[in-house]
Amino acid sequence: MDASQLQDWLAAYGLAWVTRDADAAAALFGPDALYHESPYDAPFEGSAGVREYWASVTEDQRNVDFDSEVIGVFDGSGVALWSARFELTSTGATVELNGVFLLEFDDQMRCTSLREWWHAR
Repeated sequence: MDASQLQDWLAAYGLAWVTRDADAAAALFGPDALYHESPYDAPFEGSAGVREYWASVTEDQRNVDFDSEVIGVFDGSGVALWSARFELTSTGATVELNGVFLLEFDDQMRCTSLREWWHAR
């Protein structure tokens, strides 16, 4: 894996978020992937777990804007900065997120582990 491949994966992740497409998000992950949305909660497991999480978490989001930047790539792993901004349909509030991904991939560029740390404003 190189930085260009990671940027392509991040672009696909961003597109899945912008379009709120849980199936597209799940397709980016391997069957045994672990998705750690928080360092203190149990991970969502497998592409099915990712799909279920994404279907739920993006349901209230509209007008999503996602951006990312590759920080580094090493031995099938990558680190990226990301930011997102969206509106909540339930309250009309605008949410801004800024975070970091630590990602691991298999040889087919499917994510096998996603760990994220983020802050909201």
